[in-house]
Amino acid sequence: MTQEVTGTFAELGLHPSILAALVAVGYEEPSPIQSQAIPVILAGHDMIGQAQTGTGKTAAFALPILSKIDPAKRELQALILAPTRELALQVATAFETYSKQMPGLNVVAVYGGAPMGPQLKAIRQGAQVIVATPGRLVDHLSRNDQLLSTISHLVLDEADEMLKLGFMDDLEVIFQAMPASRQSVLFSATLPASIRTIAEKHLREPKHIKIAAKTQTVSLIEQAHLMVHADQKVQAVARLLEVEEFDALIAFVRTKQATLDLASALEAKGYKVAALNGDIAQNQRERVIESLKDGRLDIVVATDVAARGIDVPRITHVLNVDMPYDPESYVHRIGRTGRAGRVGRALLLVTPRERRMLQVIERVTGQKVAEVRLPNGQQVLDARIKKLTNSLSPLVADAEASHGELLDRLVADIGCSPRALAAALLRKATNGQSLSLADVEREQPLVPSVSAPRERRERDGERSGEFTPRERRAPVPLAEGRARCRTALGTRDGIAAKNLLGAILNEGGLAREAIGRIQIRETFSLIELPEEGLDRLLGKLKDTRVAGKALKLRRYRED
Repeated sequence: MTQEVTGTFAELGLHPSILAALVAVGYEEPSPIQSQAIPVILAGHDMIGQAQTGTGKTAAFALPILSKIDPAKRELQALILAPTRELALQVATAFETYSKQMPGLNVVAVYGGAPMGPQLKAIRQGAQVIVATPGRLVDHLSRNDQLLSTISHLVLDEADEMLKLGFMDDLEVIFQAMPASRQSVLFSATLPASIRTIAEKHLREPKHIKIAAKTQTVSLIEQAHLMVHADQKVQAVARLLEVEEFDALIAFVRTKQATLDLASALEAKGYKVAALNGDIAQNQRERVIESLKDGRLDIVVATDVAARGIDVPRITHVLNVDMPYDPESYVHRIGRTGRAGRVGRALLLVTPRERRMLQVIERVTGQKVAEVRLPNGQQVLDARIKKLTNSLSPLVADAEASHGELLDRLVADIGCSPRALAAALLRKATNGQSLSLADVEREQPLVPSVSAPRERRERDGERSGEFTPRERRAPVPLAEGRARCRTALGTRDGIAAKNLLGAILNEGGLAREAIGRIQIRETFSLIELPEEGLDRLLGKLKDTRVAGKALKLRRYRED
């Protein structure tokens, strides 16, 4: 089943409250995976969706499932399984967004690394949708084996990644805890034998939909991203605007309130800025756009919905203050610059939890979004002096002829040197803006890097017992018939032994007992594999990825 289905969301049979939420977030046309999957899921069929992240698959299962849920029933009705905490949070946010027009509908995200208490409380209070990672969900099932007894809809999102992370045993526990009558939907970028085995065992006559991801190029737009903490975004934006040479700029945020807050903060710093959101009347919206076109405004802070249809040639920069919900929205956002053959610049602020979405955006656009550093105090100072220089240079040529006598009189009347008078006039011209490095750094404390320096990571790791800094442990002697292999993935990449085990079992086709000791270090890991047929096995694993990163397993030489 691969034909494309066209049309609108309204033609797909979704609940009216879901359609209202889609209008609010600015969705206009369903993507191919959405137009094909939504009718199948609404009809109650089990389904296998073969689609890459970035094709709109989250909405493809969230919209029809929400249309079938009864908010009046205060019990779990839908379970979405995701391989990682980041994806679970992303999917939960999407469900909350799409259900904004459904009073009484509650979503709970269940994942490791967070206290179980609030998760249990949200479930007890009647959440209808649970988005979970398999490991943490099994922990909950060990406390309450009836937790999933009311589930009528199951989605396995990125099932191939789930198996690479070693969740096969956990999935079996979860399957057994749900009613056999449930509807099951499985999404996976690839369909290895292990995924087909799950489908044959746990899905009932599933429909198969396959969508090829389309690369979206934005060749005339220079893209870059900056890593920041969520609570430092306004400070980061202020620094960027100091050094970026822009004509006009549109800044994207997720919420109406954020448009007002950021616009207010920038206006206080002297920028000509306005907010644009769904509450802005049409005639006011038109005035804002006209002001941006003719130069009365230089910056507009907007939500995705409010920015639809903006075509202003003088926009040289797009600043993504908040990460978009999906890669398509990112492409639409940055398309506001680079118009009429001009080169534009797009900047994206990325928080630590959003690294995964950045990777998805790079895959969908087919372009690397290079990382740049936030400007430091010296760069801000240099930018301020450059702007002052540019503003004064045209005035210098005839200034002495026209104002020389006035200068002499002021020096005499005030009783100061020409240098002191010039300094006073500069202070007045710059409205007291800091023009020394010490003052700039006091005014704008440097935003710390999200990535902690190696030395601090090592100290923190030593205190927590995670690893010993610069530790060099002697390899354990090998058993007969085994070879030791090395990968450059380690604890700093968030890798655990079960991740490597799952990936090799899934992609290499080995039995569990064929894999020996797995040793995880900070910057690499060692794995014992069968000597016989090792080169063939390494060939099968050459394209394998673990936690989004290339495994690149090779024979380890102990010289």
